[in-house]
Amino acid sequence: MIAIIDYDAGNLKSVEKALHYLGQESIITRDRDEILGADKVILPGVGSFGDAMGKIRDYGLEEVIHQVVEKDIPFLGICLGLQLMFESSEESPGVSGLGILKGRILRIPDKEGLKIPHIGWNSLHLTNNGRLFEGLEENSYVYFVHSYYLKAEEPEIVKASAWYGTDIHASVEKGNIFACQFHPEKSSDVGLHILKNFAELGKEEG
Repeated sequence: MIAIIDYDAGNLKSVEKALHYLGQESIITRDRDEILGADKVILPGVGSFGDAMGKIRDYGLEEVIHQVVEKDIPFLGICLGLQLMFESSEESPGVSGLGILKGRILRIPDKEGLKIPHIGWNSLHLTNNGRLFEGLEENSYVYFVHSYYLKAEEPEIVKASAWYGTDIHASVEKGNIFACQFHPEKSSDVGLHILKNFAELGKEEG
């Protein structure tokens, strides 16, 4: 069972639909016991960093998320869900994030000819043998919607990057923690392959 954390994020149903297509059982929930009892957990997200952290705290989910990480349950953040894993964001000064990983969330630089937000397909440069990308080719295309991006403090956790006016750390992995700035649930066959790799984590050991 994969728990999709419900804090009123906008892409809950599309994540659930993609998992259903893959034949994976999932539940949209903010119930502590359901989340901590799941085989894997996904933190989706669209919208503003500050508003999202406010909702997470209003629903009492911050401690639950830290418990998921501590219990070594595979945990995937998507889009804003990636950004929330870090300590803070330029989007919402003074608002602390979950602080699970170290790095900065920065605004995509304003450059001539560069539209912000970054919306659309972009290719990935794969590095450091990320488990989410097993079986995928270099320069696979995925779908992005964002105005802010990650610059991770630990280079070794970056498993994919993309170029959009700057080097965007598009996916990270550390232990049981995974995150993608792009939307795998909107990234056609490549995205489904990434979600399938996440859903099947641990099965190769069983």
